[in-house]
Amino acid sequence: MVATLGLLAGCSGAGAIGAEEGVETVTVAIVSNPQMEDAISLAPEFEAEHPGIRLRFVSLSENEARAKITASVATGGGEFDIVMISNYETPQWAQNGWLTDLEPYMAATPGYDRADFIPTVRDSLSYEGRMYSVPFYGESSFLMYRRDLFEQAGIQMPAQPTWPQIAEYAARLDQGPGQQRGICLRGKPGWGEVMAPLDTVINTFGGRWFDPQWNAQLTSPEVRNAVQFYVDLVRQHGQPGASQSGFSECATQFGQGQVAMWYDATSAAGTVEDPAESTVAGRIGYAPAPVVATPSSGWLYTWSLGIPQTSPRKDAAWQFMSWMTNREYIQRAGNDPEIGWTSVPPGSRQSTYQIPQYQQVANAYAPLILDGLQRANPQQPTVQPVPYQGVQFVRIPEFQDLGTRVSQQVSAAIAGQITVDEALEQSQNYAETVGESYQR
Repeated sequence: MVATLGLLAGCSGAGAIGAEEGVETVTVAIVSNPQMEDAISLAPEFEAEHPGIRLRFVSLSENEARAKITASVATGGGEFDIVMISNYETPQWAQNGWLTDLEPYMAATPGYDRADFIPTVRDSLSYEGRMYSVPFYGESSFLMYRRDLFEQAGIQMPAQPTWPQIAEYAARLDQGPGQQRGICLRGKPGWGEVMAPLDTVINTFGGRWFDPQWNAQLTSPEVRNAVQFYVDLVRQHGQPGASQSGFSECATQFGQGQVAMWYDATSAAGTVEDPAESTVAGRIGYAPAPVVATPSSGWLYTWSLGIPQTSPRKDAAWQFMSWMTNREYIQRAGNDPEIGWTSVPPGSRQSTYQIPQYQQVANAYAPLILDGLQRANPQQPTVQPVPYQGVQFVRIPEFQDLGTRVSQQVSAAIAGQITVDEALEQSQNYAETVGESYQR
């Protein structure tokens, strides 16, 4: 997705800073994902209801957003009144004093209902029991598969599949190069790309990044077995060009019927079930994230909204944030003819899963999304103890660089440029340098 840095049309008065007396302009840094673009399209309704506030959106691709928002907030730049961040940044930035404590704002907002947030999502956005960002949507991970192809092959998907079973199914459903392949898995470099699904595989194989003493563990038998399994699976039965395939590429492959299975974010359901974007809508089955040695392995991620401490417009910022993350917004988006119930932001509020209209359109996957989020365990993501939190990431500041470096090694192994052992030896060196800094 190409980054679009600048003002977005569609909100009256966007960018008219100081143009009207008594009007505050709130600048919002937002990720240009589909649900966020939906929120931007509905924002004129907020402005109509709040004539003293104008909204100015800075819309960015994920990688651009992480870089620009982090640089601004970390240096106290003050460009933004609202920032879209995740459960990776929120607790760290709260500890650093970079974010505004939202508890007083939530308590003073009638009907906002903090308790309605899915508990694991709420906790992941908290520091010392207080929320410093509020979720717009949350996601776990699950397996999507073609029910029709499974029926034709005489395969019954288990209620809780294992990775060896999935590898067997991928082999049976693989029609060979140039034809339908067995599975799509991310291979694109990036700590939020290939490392997201791969980390869940490492966890359930019993691997970990560090032991409790911060000794790097990336050459352990458990990690090696997990990475070798992942690389072999995608090389033997995965999509063409796997080393450069990320979420978007796999969404296209699966949606166009070119692969039989896809393991990825639960947020993909709205896309693959949209007949305008997917040729396989209505023929998809869903299963929990596959496991090996853990009872569950789905990840936990949420895009959320926070207020930098530097913002002089905190009250106005909260008015928009609370509008965008309350129950009424879900109803507003679901009833909008241009958005609809399949595209409402999932995984934030428990009450969403009680809405009859949402249940009707999302009954095939909504229960799995909620279950995956509720079962995710960032405090104990794998079999053995770890000194960090996080399922598909390690919640330390260094992980953005460490995860990216390791992902580059893994992608090279998927491309056949190096062996898995070579990739992990180099990755171990990177991790040892980070681990040593925590041993001092």
